[in-house]
Amino acid sequence: MDNKIRRVVVTGMGAVTPLGLDLSESWDGLLAGKCGIGPITQFDTTEYKAKVAAEVKDFDPREYLDKSETARTDRFTQFAVAAAVQAVEDSGVIGTTAPERTAVYFGTGIGGLKTLTEEYTKLNNRGPKRVSPYFVPKMIANMAAGMIAIRYNCQGPAMPAVTACASGSSAIGEAVRLIRHGYADAVISGGSEAAITDVGVAGFINMQALSVSEDPNAASLPFDKRRAGFVIGEGGASLVLEEYEHAVSRGAKIYGEICGYGSTCDAYHITAPHPEGIGAIQAMKQAIEEAGYTEEDTVYVNAHGTGTPLNDVAETLAVKKVFGEEKAKEMKISSIKSMTGHMLGASGAMEAIACLKAFEEGIIPPTINLLEPDPECDLDYVPNKAVKWEPTLMVSNSLGFGGHNACLAIRKVK
Repeated sequence: MDNKIRRVVVTGMGAVTPLGLDLSESWDGLLAGKCGIGPITQFDTTEYKAKVAAEVKDFDPREYLDKSETARTDRFTQFAVAAAVQAVEDSGVIGTTAPERTAVYFGTGIGGLKTLTEEYTKLNNRGPKRVSPYFVPKMIANMAAGMIAIRYNCQGPAMPAVTACASGSSAIGEAVRLIRHGYADAVISGGSEAAITDVGVAGFINMQALSVSEDPNAASLPFDKRRAGFVIGEGGASLVLEEYEHAVSRGAKIYGEICGYGSTCDAYHITAPHPEGIGAIQAMKQAIEEAGYTEEDTVYVNAHGTGTPLNDVAETLAVKKVFGEEKAKEMKISSIKSMTGHMLGASGAMEAIACLKAFEEGIIPPTINLLEPDPECDLDYVPNKAVKWEPTLMVSNSLGFGGHNACLAIRKVK
């Protein structure tokens, strides 16, 4: 470890989302305003109020894992490995850092929920001897990080971030600190989730968190007056983070710099955001202060934007409190959850990727199906169509159950 504060850049990215099985397809879907939401196919929804979700379509884990690995892993781990393989291949970092200086921080909000429910059903119906010997390693939340570390011989720290809907952003932010303070030279980071299960959806319905609209284009409605809950999504997203000078020395492609990170807790309620957005405000302030924000910056905010009545108002208020009313009205804000649904522990990682791709191409993804603006959500949410725009600073918010808030600030590398 050294005492120098080091810069952290992104040199590889990968994604498996409801919009596509790789980053290129997913990004094209975001720019086109494609809706990744449709009828739930993973279980019978006859007795369920919520009928739609943002599922990953046509995913074959055997493209990334052999037959035995596939049998030993939950769907959330399979998504994580797939996204990480894409990111690592994009980066080319493996082999350029010592194994003990290479780490994995990978988030998930829930972990192996599908495995848990399947094995508990076996226990009840067929007795304890029928429970799989792989039950525990398939279920536990750290296994995505563990599998990625095994594949790439990452002998530095390998662990999950489990902060509900903020997990992906928390994993990235903590990985940034790991590199910044000299504990690693590269970290494979991101988040994954696969909670579209019978019990998972039932739980979210019964806490009145999910939209019950059966119209895919009227279900996930961030900042719209008609919004009435989020749409559950799934997938995985991964970024390779690398110490700046190391990336430059090997001639790596650099997508951008993670230059600020804020992490706070509302300490208020197990599910509801603080009505005055105090935790979100502090997380954003921490992130933009680290990033050296000034009034001259033009800012894009990739909002948490879940489409729940409370979240969108609280987040709008938080943005105004952080940047001021006048500045907030000049900014562009959008929620890609209008297209991907809420990928839970994967959402923050995918949203960070969306920021980096927006920098690369000079275009901001939209908030689709925003047809009836809420008077309490009165900022520019890039309604319905992507817009060409080149901010100097991007801010990505993730706000999770338990009051967890994580904010990433991203700049182009100069």
